[in-house]
Amino acid sequence: MSLHEQIEADLHAAMKARDKARTSALRMVVAALKNRATADGMSPQGKLDDEVVQTVLASEVKRRREAAAAYRDAGREETAASEEAEAAVYEAYLPAQLSDDELTRIVDEVIAELGAEGPQAMGQVMKATMSRVQGQADGSRVSTIAKQRLTA
Repeated sequence: MSLHEQIEADLHAAMKARDKARTSALRMVVAALKNRATADGMSPQGKLDDEVVQTVLASEVKRRREAAAAYRDAGREETAASEEAEAAVYEAYLPAQLSDDELTRIVDEVIAELGAEGPQAMGQVMKATMSRVQGQADGSRVSTIAKQRLTA
């Protein structure tokens, strides 16, 4: 079963269980997947491959985390908690995130392989590292570590 099909099956299960929070979160991600399918020139009922689904899920998690931070800054703790809960539902479908130590090791390997030196090599290092960690690390984390390593 593909990731897209799994999400839709989980949506139906959440609806049957009358789990309002999970149903709402999964409906939103199914809508985002349909929008992506349409943007890619497919029918909205078309099934996306797992890599595209993971990309959509990662962007939804990032959106929810940013929204939660904004709500917390505005003193709306309950709404922030709701956004965090949605992000947690989406994260369950993503591969496990790499630890900082593992990510640093991968960045160091890429820098060594490319013979990269200085901040001007940032683009090459980012491109190679992101292809290795697909979905297992956020680009901002990779960027921070790569910047530290290239300027040290």
